[in-house]
Amino acid sequence: MITQTNHFFKLQYNTRIFYLFVFCATLCSYNFHWYLTPFVTSTSLRIAWNDAHRRLLLSIYIVMLVASAILALQLTAHWLPLSVGVLATFLYTAPKIPHKYFSLLSKIAVGKTLFLTFVWMYVTTALPILIADTSWTMAHTLFCISRFSLIYAICILFDYRDREADRAQGVKSMITWMSEKHILVIFLVALLLFVISTVALSTQSFSPFSIVLLLIPGGIVLGLYNYARRHFSDYLYYFILDGLMMFSSLLTLLFRI
Repeated sequence: MITQTNHFFKLQYNTRIFYLFVFCATLCSYNFHWYLTPFVTSTSLRIAWNDAHRRLLLSIYIVMLVASAILALQLTAHWLPLSVGVLATFLYTAPKIPHKYFSLLSKIAVGKTLFLTFVWMYVTTALPILIADTSWTMAHTLFCISRFSLIYAICILFDYRDREADRAQGVKSMITWMSEKHILVIFLVALLLFVISTVALSTQSFSPFSIVLLLIPGGIVLGLYNYARRHFSDYLYYFILDGLMMFSSLLTLLFRI
């Protein structure tokens, strides 16, 4: 996804260090998040594996935390945009920290989904542009909106799957207290915004073929909505739906448009 952003906007910066930093920081945040996540009875093999290997999750978190810190030292010239990403990532996991002040964050009704969506978009789309020190343009804004709205639609399905577990743990999101009808409306609005912002990129020197490739994942997500509400397999969510976030990136690199 970062490579797609670099490709479309011809960004020039130390990509090797940045890729390594994002890789280590992602493993750090994910392992920290799942280490703190209480076990709930589920048919998910991933949840069972996580519960059985908590020490491993903690070990990976510590190693990746150190690696991320070392790599961050080589990106200190961009400390402000990096700090925004780090803060947003922390706020997503913070409600799981066993302390009364952090647990209060679980009461924020919209935070869970929006923080996660923002982090995915920011790290893979906005942050590379900011680190490259290029002038911000309308094309950058539209691309960020396009990525955010698509990822948000996908995250709605993840939140839908996790709704009962979130309710049991007292974690609030829009999905935990909205009706099926309202969830569908938000999902469709997110995809509509995705289509509008993506098509609008055609006014910013994006080719028609590029627009089509960017739109394909949105069509697939729409088609999977009803199925994903009834089937919660790890393969569907962590392979297909997660994969759709980067599917257009793979298509873009495949066709080298």
